[in-house]
Amino acid sequence: MADQMVVRAQRFINTTYGNGATLGISKLDENGQTSWTVMYALTRALQYEMGISSLSDSFGPATLAAIGEKYGKLDDTTIPSANFCRIIQSALYCKGYDGGEIDGKYNARVKAAVQKLHGDMGVGTTYPGSSLWPKTTKGLFNMDAYVTVNGGSNGIRSVQQWLNGKYILRKDFYIIPCDGHHSRDVAKSMLYAVQYELGMADGVANGVFGPGTRSGLKGRTVSTGSTGVWVQLFSGGMLLNQRSVSFTSSFDSALANATSAFQSFVKLPVTGQGDFSTWASLLVSYGDQDRKGQACDGVTKITTARANTLKAEGITYVGRYLTNPIPNDTVLPEKAIQPGELKTIADNGLRCFPIYQTFGREAAQFNYPAGRAAGMAAINAALEHGFKPGTRIFFAVDFDALDHQVTNNVLPHFRGIQDAVTDDGGTFQIGVYGPRNVCTRVSAAGHSTASFVSDMSSGFSGNFGYPLPNDWAYDQIVTRTVGSGSGAIEIDVNIASGRDIGQASFNPPRPAGPDVRYDFNFLNALHSDLSKYMRSIGYADDGGTGTDARLFTHTQCFETIMSFDQQTTQLSNQYNMRKALIQTSAYWEMRHYDLIDQAVDHAVAAYHLQGVGTKRDSSTGIAQISGEVSIRAWNHCINKGLVTGQILNPTTDADIWTAWQKVNKDNGWSMRTVPLIHLWGVDGKPGGVNPPGGETTLRSMRLDYTEREIFQLIRRYQGFGDEAEADAQKRMALYQIFEKYNSIMRQLAG
Repeated sequence: MADQMVVRAQRFINTTYGNGATLGISKLDENGQTSWTVMYALTRALQYEMGISSLSDSFGPATLAAIGEKYGKLDDTTIPSANFCRIIQSALYCKGYDGGEIDGKYNARVKAAVQKLHGDMGVGTTYPGSSLWPKTTKGLFNMDAYVTVNGGSNGIRSVQQWLNGKYILRKDFYIIPCDGHHSRDVAKSMLYAVQYELGMADGVANGVFGPGTRSGLKGRTVSTGSTGVWVQLFSGGMLLNQRSVSFTSSFDSALANATSAFQSFVKLPVTGQGDFSTWASLLVSYGDQDRKGQACDGVTKITTARANTLKAEGITYVGRYLTNPIPNDTVLPEKAIQPGELKTIADNGLRCFPIYQTFGREAAQFNYPAGRAAGMAAINAALEHGFKPGTRIFFAVDFDALDHQVTNNVLPHFRGIQDAVTDDGGTFQIGVYGPRNVCTRVSAAGHSTASFVSDMSSGFSGNFGYPLPNDWAYDQIVTRTVGSGSGAIEIDVNIASGRDIGQASFNPPRPAGPDVRYDFNFLNALHSDLSKYMRSIGYADDGGTGTDARLFTHTQCFETIMSFDQQTTQLSNQYNMRKALIQTSAYWEMRHYDLIDQAVDHAVAAYHLQGVGTKRDSSTGIAQISGEVSIRAWNHCINKGLVTGQILNPTTDADIWTAWQKVNKDNGWSMRTVPLIHLWGVDGKPGGVNPPGGETTLRSMRLDYTEREIFQLIRRYQGFGDEAEADAQKRMALYQIFEKYNSIMRQLAG
């Protein structure tokens, strides 16, 4: 809903400053909605009126210092111009306060608004009267709220106001929001407050949980009967961690009981006292890093010697990765579970919880199709390693996901994982690894049953200011090297809650041998799984209607691809290639054949048969292969001795027409050409024209390709660029579905 006074503020900026040109910004939308864009514009306008030559969105040290140096404080006796005052009035309206008529007059309404602002900030006693001071002016020109919003806690707001009022005169302390919500700024302000009370001078206190802070807190235990500012800080920390306590300066039995409950929750010794470890858990995500944990995770193979080291450290649960996406990884060669390792873990009385991570270090890698692919890939890998039904797999979100990225990327990704696991029959459980906010939100959405919290990354936005998730299973707090000699191993130490206990015994690993013929008793199951996935990404079984209609149904595509199972099996064995690579590319392309493709095919035929038009080639047939690509792939494989045939010229009409007709009319020929295109792709598509400069060379075709190599081959089949990348993400889930059943076939064949 538009606020008419905000509209007037936006109009004031537009009309006064040349539709933003004077300020170096675009014209503001006069929509009556407060936003960072509006606050940035007002900040620039303020800087302009103060004569600052380099305008910035940031209300930084230069702007703050200029206010102090030029005016001391801002009121009816110091404001230099009517426009300067209008900027203040506009900012007040954008913050929800009465700024008068935006008439350039610092009148009684403006003065009352400033007094109300200071009271809401908690600095009314420090700054009595109606003058704006440099730090409160800075607090006016941002989007922070000083009243509770969105269900904010009055208890947390009281802590925020107290911090502002008590420490605002310290050099490096600035106004924090008083909205009733914990946040990065609030968490940092608590650390400043602790450091100030420890006696650190301005310029020494830095809001970081460093050695000086840790040392000082070890002598600041509070317990029943304690009073004063340290109890206020402790009870404030409890409130910020969403514990049901009062903000108080007296440590009573109620606070002691709440402390005991918190200690029990985070797995600290239950003393009911505010000792160092409890302070640490309240103030920073990783807590007391000197703690020993019952769990660890790492990228190093567990040998018998290393298992003995871990047991000596009190560790029972070991997190290991199901896959390593980097081929021939020389940096982390043992990141993935190694052959025989799970048996060593079990034989030595340890338990293993599996982690699935490819890269997962940016939001763009998270979406629904990628989640479906990740779910199936993790299931396949878990079964291959021998994990039993009921095992919880922790899927990694290893980056600082902002809240909107959790909403737009991470949650759809985990919905995809959940759908994949559900379609598989719920053999495995789903866990989430990531920052606190990610874990909490994925759990709240119903996509996971336990959290593995990356609390060691204390600077992550999703950790700073968020409480430990209620369903935490493992809490990652520090990297440490333990043991010596052959038993030495670097681990990430994890506190264990007992919500997940990993596995202590395992099935025999699935063989990774060549693919075999499909057992058609499983045909309906594969048909159903493929259908569910394609429908989940918008492809109706019947091909759909309207402009997005496809010419072939799911069943037609499936039956066509599977009718060549004997040939596909033979080709996969001949080229040391997974059948799923052939099946995925052919099925995906056939599902996408539409009226436009058909019209283009007619145009190609008209060009070669009637001399009409200019369309000499197109991607055609069930596997959507062009004449040129077919020629280049066949020529490459003929020259390498992988296949026999006639060398054709990919630049002449006659040879293009010969090759085009084969892939257009002969389904068996198309299915035979698919693996040759993949082999051509392995070698970087030499002789191809896309992309400019060619592709990188992959490892020679093999059965143990990593997911990254598989992704590259699937993407190269289609081409290069954003569309090919996005489609390859979607096709990875198809690959994993085909591979799931091909793996079952290999297992049945023994």
